[in-house]
Amino acid sequence: MKKDINFNTVEGVSVAIATSPEILGAPSWNVYLINNNPFPLTNVLITSKGYGTVDGEEVKTSVLRHMFEQVEARSFVQIEPIDPGIFHINNEYWVSYYVDNQVYDKKYIFVPDSITEEHLIDISMLQMQGVLHS
Repeated sequence: MKKDINFNTVEGVSVAIATSPEILGAPSWNVYLINNNPFPLTNVLITSKGYGTVDGEEVKTSVLRHMFEQVEARSFVQIEPIDPGIFHINNEYWVSYYVDNQVYDKKYIFVPDSITEEHLIDISMLQMQGVLHS
């Protein structure tokens, strides 16, 4: 049962939505998992989905699942590309992984309209600008 599992606090793991230089006139947006820890993450499972209300109508995207056997220490992996057309709804990334046979679990939610030019910062590990959620 889930209540029987001890979930430790997630530290040093972030999700970023970042833009890369323009290709064919439009910037490319991608979602990244960043491991700032001095140890690798193993059996990383990430589910992503979008949801919200637009003009009084409920909107949901498909649920996508991603699996990475290992994310090395102080590195990152690209989770998926993201369409700026869904920046106006909640974008949720539920990340689960193991460190030394202990499971860690955290939801990262980018709320509607939080991914804007005004919120972009330099993300040194990615060498890109984006919105970082820790």
